[in-house]
Formats: sequence, C-alpha cells, structure tokens
Amino acid sequence: MSHTVHPYAHRLGILRDWKSRWFARDAKFREFLKTDVLLRRYLQMRLRGMYVSGIEFERNEKNLRVIIKTSRPGVIIGRSGEGSTRLKNDIAEFLRRKAKMKVPEIRLDIEEVRSPESNAAIIGHMVVEALEKRLPFRRVLKQTVEKAMANRDVKGVRIALAGRLGGADMARKEELKKGRIPLQTFRADIDFARVEARLPLGIIGIKVWVYRGDVFEDEKKK
Repeated sequence: MSHTVHPYAHRLGILRDWKSRWFARDAKFREFLKTDVLLRRYLQMRLRGMYVSGIEFERNEKNLRVIIKTSRPGVIIGRSGEGSTRLKNDIAEFLRRKAKMKVPEIRLDIEEVRSPESNAAIIGHMVVEALEKRLPFRRVLKQTVEKAMANRDVKGVRIALAGRLGGADMARKEELKKGRIPLQTFRADIDFARVEARLPLGIIGIKVWVYRGDVFEDEKKK
C-alpha cells in the first residue's frame, strides 16, 4: 500500500523551501507559529479573488516580512500604493487584536507571478471564479486544462473537483488529467494547490496539480 503525501512537503529541502522562515527560542516558537497560522488564514480570506498564489513570512526578533505572490499585483497595491498601505495597517491591527502580540515592524513585499498559467494556485482561482459564475463544471475543467497545457512550461495538469457538482443531491468527485504527473519523482517540479468555491448549495473543493518538467542540479546552479 502506498501513502499519499503532500507534493509540496514531499520536496522540502530538495526543490522547495519553507513558507515560514525564522528561528526562535523555545519561549517564542509557540507564539510565532500560532501567529503565522492565524495571519496566513486571515490574509487568504482578505485577499480572496485577487489571484494570490502564495504567502510567505520571514522574521527576526523585531521585524516581520510578509511576501505576497500574485498575478495581479496592481489590484493589491492600488492607486499610488493606497491598497498596500491599508493592507499593512490591517495586518498590524490583526496582530494586535487577534494574535495579542507586540506588533513588530512590518515590511510588505508584493511579487508578480510571471507565468500564471503554470501556477497551481492561480489555475485553482480561475476554476473558482468560473464555478461561482455558475458555468457548467465539465466545460470549466476542459477549458482550464487546455489553457494550462497551452503554456510551454507545463508538461501535465490534473484538476479534481469534489462536492455537489451541478447541484446534485449527492456529492461526488470528478477530475480531468492531461499529460504526465510523476508524483513520486523528487526532481519533478510539481506545483499543488487546494482551493474552495463557495456556491449556494455548498462548498466545492478543488485540487490542482501542475507538472513543469524535471529540475536537475546543473540547471539549479546556473
């Protein structure tokens, strides 16, 4: 019997780095970990619909750096930086009220995702947007897979939907796959994401796997 592992965690230290990067003494570890979990959950809700592919944290004793990766940086930054300033203030207020910790100096970095069609989280957000517009789920699956495979970086895509699809009384699972998805190969660059579409009849869970070819040591050094 094989074990199902998370494609991101499976490659930690090989192709992937941790999404929270900091070192803390035993007294601070619990506080930092709780803060990271609560803040990531808050930002995912706060930035819903803005095509955010990842949220990363770097911190030391006095500073907290929040890195937001998105394919639509202009939507978050806003006109003349108003959006990013408001978001930074909201993060500080959240840490003060919900996490109940001393607010560190916050630095907010918004990075643009250059190739959104090869990013699993952004493909998932595309599916969410289409399903929430009440488009037929089979057409959404087919169109999204074809759009992703049109990108020359992508070697394989798999999208799975689970829930009350098409308004059915009983929940079920549907998936569509094109190309290769070698999950057990360590050097295979596989991006994975889970997102949710909130429909009147209930939540539909969406999983996306994107295979972007193999990464070899020589290419990483270059």
